Amino acid sequence: MIQHESRWLRIIVEVALLLGLIISIFPFYWMIVMATNTTSDIYRVPPKLIFGSQLLTNIAHVLQSIDFYRSFLNTVLVAGSVTLLVLFFCSLAGFTFAKFEFPGKNTLFVILIGTMILPSAGSLVASFVIMSNLHWIGTFLPLIVPTMVTAFGIFWLRQYSLGAIPNELIDAAKIDGAGHFRVYWNVALPALRPALGFLGIFTFIGSWNDYLWPLIVLNDPKMFTLQVAVANLNGVYNTDYSMVMTGTLLATIPLIIIFFLGTRQFIANISAGAIKF
Repeated sequence: MIQHESRWLRIIVEVALLLGLIISIFPFYWMIVMATNTTSDIYRVPPKLIFGSQLLTNIAHVLQSIDFYRSFLNTVLVAGSVTLLVLFFCSLAGFTFAKFEFPGKNTLFVILIGTMILPSAGSLVASFVIMSNLHWIGTFLPLIVPTMVTAFGIFWLRQYSLGAIPNELIDAAKIDGAGHFRVYWNVALPALRPALGFLGIFTFIGSWNDYLWPLIVLNDPKMFTLQVAVANLNGVYNTDYSMVMTGTLLATIPLIIIFFLGTRQFIANISAGAIKF
């Protein structure tokens, strides 16, 4: 009887997971359907749920409407720079919080954790004023400099460092004459590689998808990131949804490729067993 109930429970769980998977994938599937059809097909009742033959035509319209390639390179530059800087500074700070003692360490860490609960939208006006006073508006600096260190990145790597880097290994490096940065570079970074892989993917995707802040600080169309450029496909009086969805699809494909290339790191390190909370 117990075995029979266990079997039905497993079936229910698997069906629920399958339904969840379908619900999660459907928006992406619908985006592809819209990108391969015309806007009139999208408005059809009942809706057309199969792929069309207009993808190449819609791609041509997107490339004619916006400077897609320049926006793509701008986004790669910004997202790549932010990711590299976050990995460096957050790993250095996280390792320091985890393995070294200094005055005010616990207080600073509590303040750092406290900033994670503050909504980013609440600081937009203050951030814009600071960027304006620095004469950075219209450049990539407001997109890179304020985001090159994140509270989540420091917290994540600090927690990972607690269990992944033995104190004995650090002591041995110090006995050999290694300084703080040498210990970080030669001892900490190799041990933190899995956590850095996860944080790198997480940061790159977040920076790539950022829309509001680039929209505020960028005023030259040649400097637009991909998300801002794609948003300009929306018309004032009417919208060609097939073209908008095609632009969205083109902007999403690089993220899908990056995610699948690093999916092992991304999934395996969400709940890494070496972390001590």
